[in-house]
Amino acid sequence: MNDHLLETNKLTKRYGGLLVTDSVSIDVRPGELHAIIGPNGAGKTTLINQLSGEMSADSGDVQFLGQRVTALPIYERARRGLLRSYQITSIFEDFTVLENAVFAAMGAKEHAFHFWKPMLERADLVAVAREVLGVTNLLDRAETMVSELAYGERRQLELAMALAARPKVLLLDEPMAGMSVRESASVVQLLKKLKGTYSILLIEHDMDAVFALADRITVLVYGKALFSGTPDEIRNDPEVRAVYLGNETKAQG
Repeated sequence: MNDHLLETNKLTKRYGGLLVTDSVSIDVRPGELHAIIGPNGAGKTTLINQLSGEMSADSGDVQFLGQRVTALPIYERARRGLLRSYQITSIFEDFTVLENAVFAAMGAKEHAFHFWKPMLERADLVAVAREVLGVTNLLDRAETMVSELAYGERRQLELAMALAARPKVLLLDEPMAGMSVRESASVVQLLKKLKGTYSILLIEHDMDAVFALADRITVLVYGKALFSGTPDEIRNDPEVRAVYLGNETKAQG
């Protein structure tokens, strides 16, 4: 038995005659950060949608914790610990940061929605919430209303809420999108801190961030996994550089 927490086998999605993911086989190992890169239209978001359960596969399999989850809905995959950050982060504007984190921790427990009992009286959930706010550098904002948060802080709260659900594999789709250079640098430092404790599949366009964070990188081009390797192997592979950079230029031009 292998040690892969998450694994795909020839995962395929078609839209008419267009192959969006073309027999993609990847895996995520315990404690690693595996990044998926590729030009616009490479199929990255479609792949993460298939992993989270938001989109069905036309063929191929998704294995999680050694079990086939290809046909399972989003909530069942999330309950098992396969979480995409925003899918469980319905942020409540009129709640505090702490209340949002407590609500996320509550939602992770199958029978924890005791609405007749105030959330903040649940010492176990408050402890989890404070822990993840500490990890995401938001503990000093615990009593702040979400409506008062800056954009970068809101994205940090989304991540905190995902962590409150105790994921086994965390799916992150461009967590630095729309952030300033300073905000992005803060998220990079945060993800470095999470590495090893959490297993993460990351999609991100910021190549500096990817190479600073990833243990392994898979290059996706036209729906196919062109190459997987360490950051150094990706940097030094002439075919990957030529194909990826060529397609990146074309896609963004």
